Amino acid sequence: MQQLFTRGPARRVLVPLAAAALAVAGLAVAQAPTAHAAGSVVKVTGSQGSWQLTVDGAPYQVKGLTWGPSPADAAKDLPDLAKMGVNTIRTWGTDATSAPLFDAAAANGIKVIAGFWLQPGGGPGSGGCVNYLTDTTYKDNMLDEFPKWVDTYKDNPGVLMWDVGNESVLGLQNCYSGDQLEQQRNAYTTFVNDIAKKIHSIDPSHPVTSTDAWTGAWPYYKKNAPDLDLYAVNSYKDICNVKSAWEAGGYDKPYIITEGGPAGSWEVPNDANGVPDEPTDQQKADGYTNAWKCVSDHQGVALGATLFHYGNENDFGGIWFNLVPDGLKRPSYYAVTKAYGGNTAGDNLPPQVTDMNVSGANDGVPTGADVTISTKTTDPEGDPIAYQVLFSSLYIDNNGALTPATATDDGSGTLTVKAPDKVGVYKVYVKATDGNGNVGYGSKSLRVVAPKPAGTDVALGKPATASSFQSDPTGGCPCTAANAVDGKPDTRWSSDWSDPQWLQVDLGHSTTFTHVQLSWEAAYAKAYAIQTSDDGQNWTTVKLVTDGNGNIDDLDVTGTGRYVRVQGTQRGTSYGYSLYEFGVYA
Repeated sequence: MQQLFTRGPARRVLVPLAAAALAVAGLAVAQAPTAHAAGSVVKVTGSQGSWQLTVDGAPYQVKGLTWGPSPADAAKDLPDLAKMGVNTIRTWGTDATSAPLFDAAAANGIKVIAGFWLQPGGGPGSGGCVNYLTDTTYKDNMLDEFPKWVDTYKDNPGVLMWDVGNESVLGLQNCYSGDQLEQQRNAYTTFVNDIAKKIHSIDPSHPVTSTDAWTGAWPYYKKNAPDLDLYAVNSYKDICNVKSAWEAGGYDKPYIITEGGPAGSWEVPNDANGVPDEPTDQQKADGYTNAWKCVSDHQGVALGATLFHYGNENDFGGIWFNLVPDGLKRPSYYAVTKAYGGNTAGDNLPPQVTDMNVSGANDGVPTGADVTISTKTTDPEGDPIAYQVLFSSLYIDNNGALTPATATDDGSGTLTVKAPDKVGVYKVYVKATDGNGNVGYGSKSLRVVAPKPAGTDVALGKPATASSFQSDPTGGCPCTAANAVDGKPDTRWSSDWSDPQWLQVDLGHSTTFTHVQLSWEAAYAKAYAIQTSDDGQNWTTVKLVTDGNGNIDDLDVTGTGRYVRVQGTQRGTSYGYSLYEFGVYA
């Protein structure tokens, strides 16, 4: 799930983070009591290109969803999935807390693809960097741990199959490169095979698979993991290309999709503010419909899918993917229900936010200023619609939580709120509810900028130099000194990660100023000085700050000089100093 939402070299982190914690927690908890002996016999049957999954001899197509709620909530939530036509859920971790999930699944005619988490997972933050060539302690622990839970739950009728690992062939690229990466990928998939063999020795009645993030992992499994019964892949935007990849790879095993749905944030183009342009609710619903069609069309090879995601988190990732954020049903929920042949009789459908505009979204709205949000929102049954506006600062501080804003509604879907008090690019969400358990969302980005002080910015466009600057393009750089005096709210100067650092501007001649405005990015100065000089060598401090807290520093300070400098002496974070704008006003 790179960081929270990128793919390719890095991959989003969403549910797998919790799953990783669950899997690790399993090392410390007591073993659960063995379930009653009533397990199903699940087999991959057939021959090349004509496979099927069978449960107790009957054909079984996986019509599934990934599972997000706590196992303790399974008895409450799983009847809803059964109504949707879901027959399978997928998890990322299995331990003593899993028993209520298996039991509730079985009680509702649902089976579980039970996951086991292996580091490093799909991206940074998903787990540590294991050396699969040399770390025998880690491997021995997992070879003991996973089979223990297989033995515990193998006779539970809620078990469908075991899934070892999630996206680690991809994730290893965040730990290694070059020849080392190839060696680690081969060692990892060999280890997966070792686990598969041990699981089979304990439980011959359930298949074993291993999930990765792209079909480029399959050649490693083909070479090193012959004991897997089938392959598994997480695929979103490219889900309809999995069939051709399987055909081109000459594989001799079927597969399932273990995550799928509409395009993720790592797969869509950026908007004018440089952040992923989130699809509409209807586009996401269509993404699920299309994903299931592509899986169903690969008959005899694709044995089904667990689409992503039955979760109730109401945060950045939850709004992108969850079918039931805050327990409310959205268009994607009904699209999956229809795809799986679920019961749709008498359904009251959600509102749809089909158009949304945010005033000043790209030009920049000053902190604390009014923001007007206009929407075109309709409800299929004509139900009254209630609105809420929420902000996410994910692209500023990596916090995916949503913050409600006080909104004024003119009665026609046009809402007015105050811009947040911190500069940067926000996601703005309009949440539309119908009072019948349904919700629709609209989302756009908004750039918030510093309010313009009185006077003229005499530093604007003038030559600027700095003690250092960042050049790494992966961080949106080069971030040179000139960026801090270009008048653009979307460019910045960023220094090395050390103290002290400085940024100075040459005003061209001795100039008297009365105000300085510093618009900080997340990496700010806790302690710094504003200094002046006539020769760029000898400096006079005109303002000393020792309690900086970032965001916007508006300083009423009088000084005279040709050169003006901000001298950072103590960083407010572990990073360097980063300024969107260094304004000097006369």
